Amino acid sequence: MGIYERLAVVEREGGSVAMATVIRTHGSVPRRQGSRMLIYPDGRIEGTIGGGELENRVIEEALQVLKDGKPRILEYSFRDPEKGDVGVCGGEMEVFVEAIRPRSTLVVIGAGHVGKAVAHIASWLGFRVVVADDRPDFATPGAVPGADVYLSCELGELPDKMKINEETYLVLTTRGASVDIDGLPVLLDTPAAYIGVIGSRRRWETTAQKLLEKGISEEKISRVTSPMGIELNAETPEEIAVSILAEIIMLRCGGTGEAMAHTPIARVHGKEG
Repeated sequence: MGIYERLAVVEREGGSVAMATVIRTHGSVPRRQGSRMLIYPDGRIEGTIGGGELENRVIEEALQVLKDGKPRILEYSFRDPEKGDVGVCGGEMEVFVEAIRPRSTLVVIGAGHVGKAVAHIASWLGFRVVVADDRPDFATPGAVPGADVYLSCELGELPDKMKINEETYLVLTTRGASVDIDGLPVLLDTPAAYIGVIGSRRRWETTAQKLLEKGISEEKISRVTSPMGIELNAETPEEIAVSILAEIIMLRCGGTGEAMAHTPIARVHGKEG
C-alpha cells in the first residue's frame, strides 16, 4: 500500500500520523528530494527517508509534531558523526515534518430529536460525524441524513466498533439513565477528548451514584460533562444542539465561553460626542 493510500486509511479511521518529506538535498545523501515517510503516534513508520540515525532523529521530532501540531523543517549533515552529524556520506538534507490530522470525530449516541440535530449541525461545522444507536432503525441515513458512519450497537460495544482517540467527542443523547449506566464504564476507559451526557442534573446525579456503586472511580466519573452544553435557555432540539456544540468548540479551541461584547472606554467615562 502506498503512502497516499495509507493516508486515506488513516483518515477513514479518524487517526493521526506525521509525514516527513525530504525537501532539499545537496551532495551525497541516502535518499533524494521527494522521499516520504509516515510516522504513527506509537513510533511505527511506513516508507523511508534513509534509515539509520537520520530516521531515528526524524521519528523523535515527528512524535513531538504530533503532540504540538507545529510543522518544522529539519536540517541534517552527513559529514562527521563525532560532531553530531547523522552520517558520513558527505551531503546535506532538509526534511519537512507535518502532522496529518483528519477531521475531529463527533459521535452522536442516541439518534432521537436532539441527536439528529447535533449530527446535522456537527456535519455543517466540519466534524466527521458518527451516529450510533442500539435501535437499528435510528442509525440510518434515512433517519439521520448526512452522517459519515452509522453504527447499530449497544453503548458499551462502541469501542469495538470504531476507533476512539484524543480527537473523538462523544455526545450521549440517549433515552434514559439506564442506558448510560450500562454503557459509560467502557467509554470512560477510552482517551476520548469529551464525554457529554444529556439530561437534568438529577438524572446525572442518579447515574453517577449508580456508577459509583458499580465500582467506577470518582476520577473516571469526573470526565463526564453533564448536563452538557452552554446555558442558553435552549428549548428546541436545534437550540440544544447549538448549546452542546458551542461547548465542544469552546473546549477544543481553548475559549472561555464569556460574552465578547465590549463597551468602549470613551462611553464608560462619559466622553461620547
